[in-house]
Amino acid sequence: MFYGHLFISHRSVAAMQVFSWSFVVLVLLSSSWAEVNMSSAEIATLEVDTSQELSVGELLERANRDRSSCVCLAAPDFDEPTLIGGDIAVRSEADRNADPCTSNGCLWLKYTDGKVYIPYYIANHYSDREREIIVRGLDSFSTVSCIRFRPYQNGDHEWLSIESRNGCYSYVGRVGGGQTVSLSSQGCLYHSTVQHELLHALGFNHEQTRSDRDNHILVHWDNIIEGMEYNFYKINTLNQGTPYDYNSVMQYERYAFSKNNLPTMEPIPDSNVSFGKATQMSQNDIDRLNRLYNCCKCNKLYTITSISFSLYSRWGRKKCIFLSLTHEMKKPVHSQLSLELL
Repeated sequence: MFYGHLFISHRSVAAMQVFSWSFVVLVLLSSSWAEVNMSSAEIATLEVDTSQELSVGELLERANRDRSSCVCLAAPDFDEPTLIGGDIAVRSEADRNADPCTSNGCLWLKYTDGKVYIPYYIANHYSDREREIIVRGLDSFSTVSCIRFRPYQNGDHEWLSIESRNGCYSYVGRVGGGQTVSLSSQGCLYHSTVQHELLHALGFNHEQTRSDRDNHILVHWDNIIEGMEYNFYKINTLNQGTPYDYNSVMQYERYAFSKNNLPTMEPIPDSNVSFGKATQMSQNDIDRLNRLYNCCKCNKLYTITSISFSLYSRWGRKKCIFLSLTHEMKKPVHSQLSLELL
């Protein structure tokens, strides 16, 4: 059984009824979307050197350590949202204990062509170089998913307003209107932090808050800064059937919110496992994004006389494959073609 997308190399489907075919089967691993187990270098999609970059958790904690001292480039009188989990914005204190984005109501809408188009506006107080970093992060999603970030247009009712506010933060999921994604010029403009905040905006929470967290992470509550314990509370997260991922760009590092320079988290059963060191999206991050938005949908049937191909996408198990099929036959061919291409 073949798994993947089917691409027909003939000039038209109608011409399949009577003609001679040349039969060539080209099996190419798709570079698109979640089914491809890409190397870490391929996942980057950006020509960005992250070798000297701190982990995303370290960058976020450093940038948000003292938000009150931040010199922000946006208007000085704007209201800053309440933050939970270090960088997750909520509209009010009452929302602090809510489980954000646990239903389809917070997802961005999918269009009839199978893509998810999300308008964005980048504030004009960024330099050209800073804009390049942000745009690279936005564009990195298009090569691994059906997410398409596009510039804001008049008439858009929902969009991401990317601004250099007080630290790095985002709301979780679609909240309506022009929702802020803060990427401060002072410490937030790294590839990993851009991806991290955009994943929040797409509906994802931190890895260490997963409901199955206690099977993989031991939390040392006594080492956490007083008043910051809620950052480690488990919630209903959109795991999409993927395993706990120590390498997720949504996983904080070992000393997050530590009051005494001792670990607040350690992996179990092997405490020596490295975690929270991601500088870009992992394969699991990509897989669960595509599952959540149903990006790679390959249920197709292709029948030529007695030859039948059933093509299915199995998340996390099989690879999407591009197929180009033709066949040399001297007799009329009866064909049935059912395709659902994204």
